[in-house]
Amino acid sequence: MIQDFLKHLFPRVVIERNLAIRYTFCLGGLAFSAFLLMLASGLLLLVYYQPTPERAFGSILFLESNVPGGMYLRSLHRLTSHALLALIFLHTLRVILTGAYRRPRQLNWVIGFLLLCLAVFEGYTGYLLPFDQLAYWATQTGMELLSAFPGGGFLQALLVPDGVGQPLSLLRFYALHVAMTPLAMLFLSLLHFYRVRKNKGVLPYL
Repeated sequence: MIQDFLKHLFPRVVIERNLAIRYTFCLGGLAFSAFLLMLASGLLLLVYYQPTPERAFGSILFLESNVPGGMYLRSLHRLTSHALLALIFLHTLRVILTGAYRRPRQLNWVIGFLLLCLAVFEGYTGYLLPFDQLAYWATQTGMELLSAFPGGGFLQALLVPDGVGQPLSLLRFYALHVAMTPLAMLFLSLLHFYRVRKNKGVLPYL
């Protein structure tokens, strides 16, 4: 799978007409590039962030006011997360409008939709981490909306067992945001690119 992924990024032969900007706009590749940039900036943010209710907001203030380039780094992380969501949504819309979800690409369509859902969830879990008033109340509103859906009460108890912003809940959001969800997205991205090559995609040289 990794070999096919690398071949997808660095193909041996490229047909000249496929280098032109067409209806695909390379949205999938741009989304993956934004994901990698978000991973890199997030790893640097981990050096200063402290996932406790008492120190989370203070660590963000310290990063922005005392660390050279800290405000730029946090802004880069936030903006790339917005770009990732926009690019994945546009890529999904392009797939729908061009019918690229049809046989034999049904499985890759499901994988792509899961990536979209995980990207939204990744943004939601990261929203609480700065732990300011906006983050707290936005997460609280999200939890209330979740409880209105079937099975939402179980998910709410799983995500925020001691209430939004409490130590265990913040730690779970932190673990989901920095480890579990990114790893799942990375694996599905590799699988997605592998399936593109396996299904020959939309490019004849694959």
